[in-house]
Amino acid sequence: MTEAAATSQLDRALVEEATKKSGLVWVRGAGPARALWHVWHEGAVHVIGDGPGEQPLPGLAAGSTAEVTVRSKDKGGRLVAWTAAVSELVPGSEAWEAAVGELKGKRLNAPDGEAMTERWARECRVLRLDPLAASTELPAGSLAATPLATSATTRRPVPAALPRLLLRRGKRG
Repeated sequence: MTEAAATSQLDRALVEEATKKSGLVWVRGAGPARALWHVWHEGAVHVIGDGPGEQPLPGLAAGSTAEVTVRSKDKGGRLVAWTAAVSELVPGSEAWEAAVGELKGKRLNAPDGEAMTERWARECRVLRLDPLAASTELPAGSLAATPLATSATTRRPVPAALPRLLLRRGKRG
């Protein structure tokens, strides 16, 4: 076995193990990177989205490539990044049924319970992200990015009594 083939096998094993253990992957297609929940099934990442109540998948189109960054489950730091070939699974196909069977087990708080697979077939896209090349080199600079714009907010005025409550708590201890 050549050194390049051995390195390629090690990279593939690292991609698979890191991705299997991570609950989220960061995926960047044509737009900004997004955190997506996923399953690792049959050698690739499978994600579902673009339907009501599901995660958005902007910039991910069949036939394109995407950059996938896998984070550590315990520390949250970047473990490995890899380039993926994006393909869309056809609803009702054997590959779609197998992927949806795995995704269904990971989907939390589905509004429609067991009927979600029919909804996914009608209204959502199931994408398969096949690893092409891995990079374990850490970037030289920061990868920090401005959060995406959203209508959600948690910023509200501080209640008037809060500073007094906090000061009182500090005097007791």
